[in-house]
Amino acid sequence: MYQSIKSTFIDLFSKEPLLVYSPGRINLIGEHTDYNGGYVLPAAIDKKMVVAIAANDSGIGRIYSVDFKEEFSFDIASFSPKKGHWATYVMGVVSQLQQAGYAVKGFDMVFGGDIPVGAGLSSSAALECAVGFALSELFGLNIPKKSIVHYAQKAEHTFAGVQCGIMDQFASVMGKKSHAIRLDCRTLEFDYFPIDLGAYKILLIDTQVKHSLADSAYNQRRLECEEGVSAAKQIQSDIKDLRDVSLDLLGQLDLPSVVYDRCRFVVEENQRVLDSCDLLSKGDLEGFGEKVYQSHEGLSKLYEVSCDELDFLVDYTKEVSGVLGSRMMGGGFGGCTINIVHEDIIGQLQKDVSEAYERKFNKSPKFYIVSPEEGTGLL
Repeated sequence: MYQSIKSTFIDLFSKEPLLVYSPGRINLIGEHTDYNGGYVLPAAIDKKMVVAIAANDSGIGRIYSVDFKEEFSFDIASFSPKKGHWATYVMGVVSQLQQAGYAVKGFDMVFGGDIPVGAGLSSSAALECAVGFALSELFGLNIPKKSIVHYAQKAEHTFAGVQCGIMDQFASVMGKKSHAIRLDCRTLEFDYFPIDLGAYKILLIDTQVKHSLADSAYNQRRLECEEGVSAAKQIQSDIKDLRDVSLDLLGQLDLPSVVYDRCRFVVEENQRVLDSCDLLSKGDLEGFGEKVYQSHEGLSKLYEVSCDELDFLVDYTKEVSGVLGSRMMGGGFGGCTINIVHEDIIGQLQKDVSEAYERKFNKSPKFYIVSPEEGTGLL
């Protein structure tokens, strides 16, 4: 993959590029807690977005997407979002760096990767982080890694129009091999937790669906959580986020039932992250697996961001010996389930799940075995 991207760049621009990578991410547990000031437990993975880049003297950003086989150019001094287009993620990062006072000049870029798009593995965040890091390296901007995280997140907000939390970009940039990151999304304090799964592997099962209400429902959930926080502040003025709300306090609030359910899920999920870190540090994989199943139950019933395909895959694993835990991962309404599976049964599980899923939904799922890897860097 790296060689293909490098040779494509040389063919297009007749010069040697700088090569940068940024990985996709999984989230072991802690879904929709990030924008509520809570905790998450992500890890960078061994699937990456790769950027080849070199300066040019034109004042133009010239980009080529290997995956889309498409070119795009924009004037570095004057540009705006192009809704729904992949180039928006690149331009969004350039815009953020410029607003922060960094001098971004004309550049040539080729990018591609092996992160499945639409599977909930944050291919867009990986691209944003790779672009930010690549521009910093190329122009000697010396942007701190944590700042690249912030600029990439703001690019998603302002250019792509998705009000994402900080987790995806943080995991992509700050990942560490064989570790997960317990990230406090309010303070950005973090700890690395070794992921020692022994004979177990992390298997992602991709539903191959992405229901169209994902983005609008995401923004709606944020509003519902904010409604809960506003009500809680009437009783306890120092509350900033749902992370500060206890189940006891939540029960005292006069909330519509749907808002109560959303808030209850986030409060419980936040605690599950902390409990999971304790369980993993003790090597209690079975206890951790139970938390993973509980997370899916809440996502499906209380937060209502699952779908028939995701629920089917999670329910299927409950009858299989050798699966410790399964849940939907990411924003919801499609994408992947994350599964902790004994290595001896992975092949058979993939076969059985494929057959059952095809019977039910007339399509085949995809499977990815992933492992925690290093975050953004130079190749």
